[in-house]
Amino acid sequence: MVTEAQFIDSLIDDIAKNRLEFPTLPEVALRVRKLIEDPDVTMTQVGKVLSTDAALSSRLMQVANSAMFTGMAPVDNIRAAVNRLGLALVRNMVTCVVMRTIYQPKMSPVMKTWLQDVWKHSTRVAAFSHALAKLFPHLRSDEAMLAGLIHDIGTLPILTRAAKHPELVQDKEKLQRVIDRLHGEIGKLIMEAWHFPTNLAVVAAEHEDLNRFASDIDYVDVVMVANLHSHLGTEHRLGKMDWTDLPIFDKLQLTPQQSVKALKDAQHEIKAVYALLGGAS
Repeated sequence: MVTEAQFIDSLIDDIAKNRLEFPTLPEVALRVRKLIEDPDVTMTQVGKVLSTDAALSSRLMQVANSAMFTGMAPVDNIRAAVNRLGLALVRNMVTCVVMRTIYQPKMSPVMKTWLQDVWKHSTRVAAFSHALAKLFPHLRSDEAMLAGLIHDIGTLPILTRAAKHPELVQDKEKLQRVIDRLHGEIGKLIMEAWHFPTNLAVVAAEHEDLNRFASDIDYVDVVMVANLHSHLGTEHRLGKMDWTDLPIFDKLQLTPQQSVKALKDAQHEIKAVYALLGGAS
């Protein structure tokens, strides 16, 4: 029987020795992200790659025909969808719509429940982040959505390892303490292994650092507030905090009440993002 301290020590040792097993992003997402990094890539080339995956093409056409583009004529093919969305949005949406697959490994019912809860939470934070980013013109809503979706990615290797220790899985508080301790560091490593940009790696690493200081408003700030809202009214430690003195709200020049109103006003948009990601409702 492993103790909490032994489990943490084994994870830290594997991190130090580069032995920790990371989740793998589906190949099509990696191909599309790499392709779009080429400054000479064309919409047609991206469309051809996407057309090899019927399910993904269908989801992207759903995005192009969603409430995000209200008032525009429907698109009925992947090339038109790519043209409407633009390469940057396609890159992020492809990653978002395939992310769910890595939360569906063959595991015990208890572990599946853990993973489903993490996924639902991640989609809530993604939807809230998408809405909150619109308050800051220099931030992209689609990038904020992806940032919200990956913020807890470091939880996955911890749960995969925990599955081998039933006594740890059955003690929810103990396992949550392990996650709180290590998921940020592990999440940053996953982002680096996937060759994601630094701004997303920092989100994974620092989204729960409520005393974090960075002079410019960035995606970490947006995800941090979205994460706080996602836990509001729950028993989670972030849901029990007094937000009044948190420096993040001063930095964003936003009161907690104003952030609540901003999300309330964006409910239609938030529900649309939930639907696209197949997460919470």
